[in-house]
Amino acid sequence: MSNFFSTVDKFKPAYDMVYKIVLFICKLLLIVDILIATMVVAGRYISFIPSPAWSEEIILTCMAYMAVLSAALAIRRKAHIRMTAFDKYLPEKLVISLDIISDIAVLVLAVVMVVVGWKYAVQIGSKGTYVSMPTVSRFWMYLPVPVAGVAMLIFQVEVLYNNVKRFFVDEVR
Repeated sequence: MSNFFSTVDKFKPAYDMVYKIVLFICKLLLIVDILIATMVVAGRYISFIPSPAWSEEIILTCMAYMAVLSAALAIRRKAHIRMTAFDKYLPEKLVISLDIISDIAVLVLAVVMVVVGWKYAVQIGSKGTYVSMPTVSRFWMYLPVPVAGVAMLIFQVEVLYNNVKRFFVDEVR
């Protein structure tokens, strides 16, 4: 069994790379948000700086991507709110088992986000456009949900694997 875990542990650099890529995307989106918002605010007070009509929708779309992608990043770090008040009173194997059940529930949610989110992005999103940018499809406004679902799926598989490993291998702690 430990041979299986040592083989699967070799995939950790791939997870690290995906994490770094998603984190980099979130940082880029934050920079874009800040730059556009700064331009809009400056444009209100400085006459030669434009204040484009599309700015609000782009800022909100970037925020949507950042919100769901950063939530996916939090899965890997186990930074989401969790109920741990009773963990010290329960047997360790029971706590790990409950963590595994929780991991499976989040995995199901990630699959639902990918499937239903993609369906909405393609069906609803493709039927409309941004108000201030009539040539840009609303598909891009709905796309963050399935994209985050894929990121959640990737990170949650790793978390689930680590909890299963904790259940079977005593040295991991």
